[in-house]
Amino acid sequence: MTQYILSIDQGTTSSRAILFTLDGNIHATSQKEFPQHFPDDGWVEHDPEDIWRSVCETCDQVMASGCSDSDEVVAVGITNQRETTVLWDRNTGEPVYPAIVWQDRRTASYCESLKQEHHETWVNGKTGLLIDPYFSATKIRWVLENVPGARRRAENGELAFGTIDSFLLWRLTGGKVHRTDATNASRTMLFNIHDQQWDNELLALFEIPESLLPEVMDSAADFGRIVDRGALTGASVLGMAGDQQAALFGQTCFETGMAKSTYGTGCFLILNTGTQALESEHRLLTTVAYRLNGVPIYALEGSIFIAGAAIQWLRDGLQLIRAASETEPLAEGTPMDHGVYLVPAFTGLGAPYWDPNARGAIFGLTRDTGIKEIVTAGLQSVCYQTKDLQKAMEKDGLRPTTLRVDGGMVANNWVLQFLADVLGARVDRPSLVETTALGAAYLAGLQAGVYASLEDLAKLWRCDRKFEPQMTKPQRDKLYDGWIQAIQKL
Repeated sequence: MTQYILSIDQGTTSSRAILFTLDGNIHATSQKEFPQHFPDDGWVEHDPEDIWRSVCETCDQVMASGCSDSDEVVAVGITNQRETTVLWDRNTGEPVYPAIVWQDRRTASYCESLKQEHHETWVNGKTGLLIDPYFSATKIRWVLENVPGARRRAENGELAFGTIDSFLLWRLTGGKVHRTDATNASRTMLFNIHDQQWDNELLALFEIPESLLPEVMDSAADFGRIVDRGALTGASVLGMAGDQQAALFGQTCFETGMAKSTYGTGCFLILNTGTQALESEHRLLTTVAYRLNGVPIYALEGSIFIAGAAIQWLRDGLQLIRAASETEPLAEGTPMDHGVYLVPAFTGLGAPYWDPNARGAIFGLTRDTGIKEIVTAGLQSVCYQTKDLQKAMEKDGLRPTTLRVDGGMVANNWVLQFLADVLGARVDRPSLVETTALGAAYLAGLQAGVYASLEDLAKLWRCDRKFEPQMTKPQRDKLYDGWIQAIQKL
């Protein structure tokens, strides 16, 4: 009998199921994209049924192709796009409104009113978060205020709220289990990260009934048993974490000061700060990195809303390229200092600016500007935004000098070399870049007893390539100054 761990990786644009061998290698994988919906300016929605179908289909496909009758899935881990908000009927399991995605900005004016009423310092002290449409609390309130009958049903205990992990767990367990883990809870703006529980004062501020909320568990815990899912029936969900925390865990950044940066739809740089919840003075987020045996490990996080999505826009919106793979040779043939800056603030700017009203722009266009300069500027924008986060972390007292990277964009060697150059820091790409799914698998494996300790997991990490900075400091500073000037013109 061969044993595997199944990881469900539910992302912003697609869902994946990956079967991992117990030594952390991929045995089989399946991926399915699902539609994005943009009903108004700054609004982003998903159909929860599309998400559910994509998860079911990828799980079925990977089990059919990767497992024989004698094989065994010893544990299932779930990792998910964070903050995305679903409310559903506890009796039928039917969503009462589309999933409001983390990128959605519809509650920007309400968030601004809360800040004007001087709530932000108080909210930040409890949650580690800034008041922003990004997080789940204002999305929940919007549904309760705008969907007919939703508030009454919520107050009567008829509805459940969940981030995507909770929604999937509910469906996988046949509606028997309503749980989340501490990492996902810490992104709702309703969870006190210091006492590790839902906060009644925050619930009162956002006018959210406590009955909506899931039970909060460790990131490695017995979340529930899967029912009516074919070959997966009877398997236990034993690991759960939001996608960025899962990537930190998959990169085995277990020591204080270790950092990872994920380049997917957005970009997320997370720095492990250990058992200390560092308060940022430069508009970074304090969040739960993971929680094991009741002990939370904290992190500083910088969130960039648009990274890989900028390349998707160049491909689908402007149609300058046919595939993301075309960007590397275009950039290689372009001077570093071509003078064009693309600021991809399509849904506002994230850390450290937190400007929900900012919109994208391209600066420095001349008659000589062509496709290669604009595409290169799109790639560079991701690196400049990472530099913004590095500078903020440095001012808060911890500077990541080595960065472990993952996500779809890290296949691009040009991007990683420019990233190392503009950061002035070494960038390490692991042999296995699917670290988000791997982190969920590692958490599930810890709970299942497959792995004895974090030290055992750290030994499994392998480096594919190291990128050392080659650019001089004056070159780096000149390019970055141009980026800052572009930001200031928005």
